[in-house]
Amino acid sequence: MAGAAAAAAIAIANAIKASGAIVEVDPEVFTTMLAREREDRPLVIMAQSGFIRTRYRYLTACRGFIFSTESAAPLMLPGHADLITARKIWTPS
Repeated sequence: MAGAAAAAAIAIANAIKASGAIVEVDPEVFTTMLAREREDRPLVIMAQSGFIRTRYRYLTACRGFIFSTESAAPLMLPGHADLITARKIWTPS
């Protein structure tokens, strides 16, 4: 399982380097987009951060783009989405 998570994280990192852009969307847009991807099992990377205020960051790839969102509460992801919990998500600024 850890090997699969590491491979997925490497794949996302390589996709970010290749695409050069990350699209920031609202949490509602993110979950709606995942719900529409019924043909595939979308892979979602999630990391929890914060000391005073807990924040949840999410990344997924869809149609050649990397999408990112952040929320104060965990998102309700569709049942067909595969979730990988990461220690940290870093995105270039």
